[in-house]
Amino acid sequence: MLTRRNLSLAAAAALLAGGAAIAQGAGPVVDQPAPDFTVKDADGQTRSLSQYKGKTVVLEWTNHECPYVKKHYSGNMQALQREATREGVVWLSIVSSAPGQQGHVTGAQAKQLTASRNASPTAVLLDPDGRVGRLYGAKTTPHIFVVSPQGRLVYAGGIDDVPTPRVEDLERAKPLVRLALADVKAGRKVGIPVSRPYGCSVKYSAA
Repeated sequence: MLTRRNLSLAAAAALLAGGAAIAQGAGPVVDQPAPDFTVKDADGQTRSLSQYKGKTVVLEWTNHECPYVKKHYSGNMQALQREATREGVVWLSIVSSAPGQQGHVTGAQAKQLTASRNASPTAVLLDPDGRVGRLYGAKTTPHIFVVSPQGRLVYAGGIDDVPTPRVEDLERAKPLVRLALADVKAGRKVGIPVSRPYGCSVKYSAA
C-alpha cells in the first residue's frame, strides 16, 4: 500500500528523472565520451574539442540578448570564468544563434562583447549553422556542459538551480557548475551530473 510519504518520494524521483531527460535531450550522455567538433572562433581560428584532451573543458551556450544570460553576466559568469581558467580549465563560450536571430554575432562583435563585459572565456566559438549546438542538444542560454580531462562528459545542465532572470536570486542558488568543477578538480565523481537547463531557447537556424 502506497503511503503519502511513498507517493511524495515517487513524485520527487519522477521530477528528477524528467529533469535529467530534458537536460540530456538528444545530445551526448553523461559519463560517455563527449562528441568532438571543429569550429571557428571569434578570431577565425579553428578550434576542436579534441585539442584540449588532458584538460577540463566547459562548454557554455550563450546569447547576449537573453535576459537569463544578462543575469549571469552581471558578474557571476565572469567570476566563474576567471576562477575556472586560473585553475587551467578551458572555457569555450558558444554562440549558436543563426544569422538574423536574437544573439547572432560576428567575430568582431563577439570580441567587443567579451571586452565590454570583462568576460574571461578561453575563446568564443561561432556556430551560426547550429551544428555544434545540435550535436550537444543545447536547449537554452545558458546551457553548460563540463568535459573531463579524459574527454568524458561529466556535467550537463544549468549553471545553477534557480531558474529566474533576477540577479538577486544568485545569492540563494546552488552553483551547480562551480560544484561540478570542484568535483572534477578533486578527482571525485560529479555529485550532481545532470540538471535542468533554463534560459532562452537557442535560436537555431531552420533545420
